[in-house]
Amino acid sequence: MTLLINPTTTNTTTTTHGRHPHKAWWKSAAVYQIYPSSFADTNGDGIGDLPGIIAKLDYLHKLNVDVVWLSPIYRSPQKDMGYDISDYRDVDPRYGKMRDLDALLEGLHNRGMRLVMDLVVNHTSDEHPWFQESKQDLTNPKADWYIWRPPRYISGVRCAPNNWESVFSGPAWTYVPARGQYYLHLFLPGQPDLNWEVPAVREAVYDVMRFWLDKGVDGFRMDVINLISKVQSFPDAPGEGLQSGMDYCANGPRLHEFLREMRRCAVEGYDVLTVGEMPCVTDEWEVLKAVGRERGELDMVFQFDIVSVDWGSGSKFEHRQFQPKVLAEVVNRWQTFMIENDGWNTLFDENHDQPRTVSRFVDRKYTDSDYETRAKVAKLLATFLVCQSGTVYVYQGQELGMRNCPKEWPIAEYKDIETINYWNKVLEERGGGDADMSDVMAQIQLKARDNGRTPMQWNDTAHGGFTTGTPWMRVNDDYTCWNAALQTDDPNSAYSYWARMLTFRREFCDIVVYGGFEMLTGGEGGVIAYRRKGYVGGSEKTAAIVVVLNFEPRSVGWKLEEGRFAKKVVPDVLLGTYGTTVFVEQGMLILRPFEAVVLDACV
Repeated sequence: MTLLINPTTTNTTTTTHGRHPHKAWWKSAAVYQIYPSSFADTNGDGIGDLPGIIAKLDYLHKLNVDVVWLSPIYRSPQKDMGYDISDYRDVDPRYGKMRDLDALLEGLHNRGMRLVMDLVVNHTSDEHPWFQESKQDLTNPKADWYIWRPPRYISGVRCAPNNWESVFSGPAWTYVPARGQYYLHLFLPGQPDLNWEVPAVREAVYDVMRFWLDKGVDGFRMDVINLISKVQSFPDAPGEGLQSGMDYCANGPRLHEFLREMRRCAVEGYDVLTVGEMPCVTDEWEVLKAVGRERGELDMVFQFDIVSVDWGSGSKFEHRQFQPKVLAEVVNRWQTFMIENDGWNTLFDENHDQPRTVSRFVDRKYTDSDYETRAKVAKLLATFLVCQSGTVYVYQGQELGMRNCPKEWPIAEYKDIETINYWNKVLEERGGGDADMSDVMAQIQLKARDNGRTPMQWNDTAHGGFTTGTPWMRVNDDYTCWNAALQTDDPNSAYSYWARMLTFRREFCDIVVYGGFEMLTGGEGGVIAYRRKGYVGGSEKTAAIVVVLNFEPRSVGWKLEEGRFAKKVVPDVLLGTYGTTVFVEQGMLILRPFEAVVLDACV
């Protein structure tokens, strides 16, 4: 027989497991990432802008966001959506003026919120004055500010200094006749890499950072920061043809020296957040070198184990089926390691470079057209993320459960240079013309960065209320029935659940943010369950919660004894995606499709 339980939510506030860790405002903060081009447009040019962000601050405040992180808004030719910066000290006119940024800062600070800016200093735009000077000749004062190398000649033919491939395909070197040399660009030719070996370069970067901190900015997200130190011999990578050079660039020989110097010269004395993006690194000890509390480098980093759980062996466009067991293994490894070694995690599964999780971490056939199921999945994933130890990052639209681009969209609707280059590369390999590209399209529909860049869906008016003009990128076709206006006042919506989760995180900060972590069920049968335990309010009293997540589209059972709930028939439900009503049968918690529950546990 099934028992129907309607427990009363408890209000116990709890803290960490085994010790009282160092606390900081950025550890308990919820950070909301805004991709400015796609957030809100006020002047009708089809591109989001700073006044649009200002107009939505109350929306973010109601969501219980503490920090807003802006993807780049600096002057840029936009070859890589602003990650190619031509002026670090000015706002790109497409987004507004410096006074708009000042107004945004004031609006956030007045609401008790903070602003984090993107810092892109592995490379600049090729239109930046520094590069324009550097490329002139070998005698220019900035001649060594970028990474230049002479050509090599093979059978009398001029060739690049090595066989490295750009992240966006093609050679990672471009020849400049005026210098008779090649410059390195790990990304686009329009994104030349700065030479961090030169002290004047580093000081110029630190001066930029101090400029923004003195304006009141509350920290930086540092783009591909672990690529700033390269192996100076620039050897060929093993293999025929073009090969990735990341083994010689990611976490290079002087990285930690540079990061310590950056904190000492640019950040010390400011109470700010520093988070570095660190691709191509999976070793926990290597990451700890950057985020260990006594290291004096970064507060935390983005590493990509979670967002690559469904990557194949070759690249992200080679898909492998998502498995909860693989996800649980990644979570258990990083949660346990950072807690035991006094490091700090970032908690994220979406950003401007990632597809939407409701279309990715479950089969999208369940979420594309069944809106009730999509809301359940969005809530499940919110519970999964927010209840871990680390700083939470929410990407715009994630709080609504926005989905990937519709399958019906042709390749012409995709705008990202990475997507376009990949498509063209494979098309050329297949002979062009009418080659069958259906398998490539299927991977793009799953993994392309474009999936996270469709404009925000504010309401059911034209273009989802994002703009009165023609949007720079098409708005997802489901905006008429899936938008913020429908969700903000609906207590059962994904948005309202995210708001409750972030409130819960504040109220249970000592255990959810600072508590210990124990994996109870590692994805078996589609269930992930973990236990968090910590001290109460700085005392020696402890309390615990158990988080149980069903990633299956069907009901499954989970043994309550796994959670150690003493003799209770069922523990109190603190939060649940189906409300606080749960089903129990013969010692089993019966989890409904895509259900998540947070349970009050015994210590």
